[in-house]
Amino acid sequence: MVLLVVFCLAPFYWMLVSSLKSPSAIFNNDLLPSPISLENFAAVFSGRNQFAQALLNSLIVAGTTTLLAMIVGVTAAYALTRLKFRGRTFILALILAASMFPGVAILTPLYELFANLGWINTYQAMILPDISFALPLAIWTLTSFFRQMPWELEQAAKVDGASPLQAFRMIILPLAAPGVFTTTILVFIAAWNEYLIASNVSIDASTAPVTVAIAKFTGSSQFEQPFGTQMAAGVIATIPLVIMVLLFQRRIVEGLTSGGLK
Repeated sequence: MVLLVVFCLAPFYWMLVSSLKSPSAIFNNDLLPSPISLENFAAVFSGRNQFAQALLNSLIVAGTTTLLAMIVGVTAAYALTRLKFRGRTFILALILAASMFPGVAILTPLYELFANLGWINTYQAMILPDISFALPLAIWTLTSFFRQMPWELEQAAKVDGASPLQAFRMIILPLAAPGVFTTTILVFIAAWNEYLIASNVSIDASTAPVTVAIAKFTGSSQFEQPFGTQMAAGVIATIPLVIMVLLFQRRIVEGLTSGGLK
């Protein structure tokens, strides 16, 4: 476990160390920056890079994607789990199959479609594909949580006069909160980190998310690669996700282990 943790955290540690080095010392292999320099972080927010706008773009795209995917995912998972109708297993198989298509395979038709619609350099050109990738994750994760809940809870609520919608909203949804919370975080992280489609449909800096903005950082000349600035931008883009996971780790653990213990 220690080796696994070191393997996973070593790239982030090296990114942090490199971001604190001066541009002249970026290629040395010191494990600690000496002296510590904040020059790279200052360069990240220079007007040329427009990184603050990129952070806002990522927040809009990831937040909207998460909200819409969770609304559809929660209701779809409940219907596929708790309602009896023909073809439930087939629908779940189709949802799983849809998630298996690699993004690069549908990149060209998506670009042509969005270009015909005039959606290039718009938020919806990133949000809609992100939702299509996030929905299978949300539905399959939430389906397992709803399946573990006993039917007696809904039946008792209906005996007390609750409608199916009221039973779902007042009984099932609160009990499934750990699973919903965990799925929300996973969907948000996936949408925040998406690069492939965003790099092709957000050509202008006004709509580019952080993943695209970092890749397009430029140095002081056209022949210079701004490694230090990119490292600093990577640290800034990663910190919100790390803080969110640390703050809500108890909820995440509850969601991942829900139903595993009686």
